[in-house]
Amino acid sequence: MKNYSVKKYQESDCENWNAFIGQAKNATFLFHRDFMEYHKDRFEDYSLIVLYKDKWVGVLSANRVGNEIFSHQGLTYGGLVYNEASKLTTVITAFRAVLLFLEADGIEKLHVKTIPSIYHTKPAEEIQYALFLAEAQLVRRDSLSVIDLSQKYNFSKSRKRGIQKGKTNGLVIKEETDFKSFWDEILIPNLDERHGVKPVHSLEEMNVLKSLFPNNIRQFNVYHNGEIVAGTTVFESETVAHCQYISKYENDENLGSLDFLYNYLITETFAGKRFFDFGISNESQGKKLNDGLSYWKESFGASTIVHDFYEVETANYVKLDSFFTKSKNILTK
Repeated sequence: MKNYSVKKYQESDCENWNAFIGQAKNATFLFHRDFMEYHKDRFEDYSLIVLYKDKWVGVLSANRVGNEIFSHQGLTYGGLVYNEASKLTTVITAFRAVLLFLEADGIEKLHVKTIPSIYHTKPAEEIQYALFLAEAQLVRRDSLSVIDLSQKYNFSKSRKRGIQKGKTNGLVIKEETDFKSFWDEILIPNLDERHGVKPVHSLEEMNVLKSLFPNNIRQFNVYHNGEIVAGTTVFESETVAHCQYISKYENDENLGSLDFLYNYLITETFAGKRFFDFGISNESQGKKLNDGLSYWKESFGASTIVHDFYEVETANYVKLDSFFTKSKNILTK
């Protein structure tokens, strides 16, 4: 525990922060400062850097609300990020240092969105063990529908019929660099009509993010007789193709547009990825399931992993003080 310290992120740390994210085993481009800064006006940034002596050993993307810290409300997932050289004891000690720093700054509670394991480039669930030791409370659990593309998977008969319908209707898939037609003609009208909400990202924000991360943010539209009828926005990381937005033109005619599109994405565009993540089908903080949406995803061969959310009292750093036990070296023949 000695020689560990924590400091708040400053703009002068940007280059080192991004370099650290680039070699971490449980980070994606969402933690890059260029991605986080697009909505900095919405959040009071409280990102932290953990050091061992002068060496960076962890970072926490976070924002502050009153006397509580969230990791990070503007990101899909979060938590303590660390590199592949980090041992379990290093992560636990770093997490203790974070809690101690927060308590000293008058922060009473830390909210942690864990990073789903499919986004790890190597096993990286040390933080889950640290949360357990700190007696963090599980407050939300979402279900992600995921295809492991390294394993055999099968499309259901209904999906195959939809794919064939798309072919029969002469649908055309195009990857676009502009989000305008999908946002204005498909996504925004559908979200407004069905849920009374707007996309998390505005059209302007998506265009900015695309310019910053052209290889990570991709837009695929489906056209029928030259008119857009469906589309999806994909966030691509090293191991995962994640569907950020999925929507189609809602009318009485079923063209098979989404079945046609997702067959193309799964079997061709992202066939070389380890995982294809359809995202959640949950509502009400994970308490309700949109079973129709979940079934549609599962009928492509997806199955479930969970995404957990925790709350931990910062004063619980003391619970991490005595977890180490000394043991003698044991040699086996």
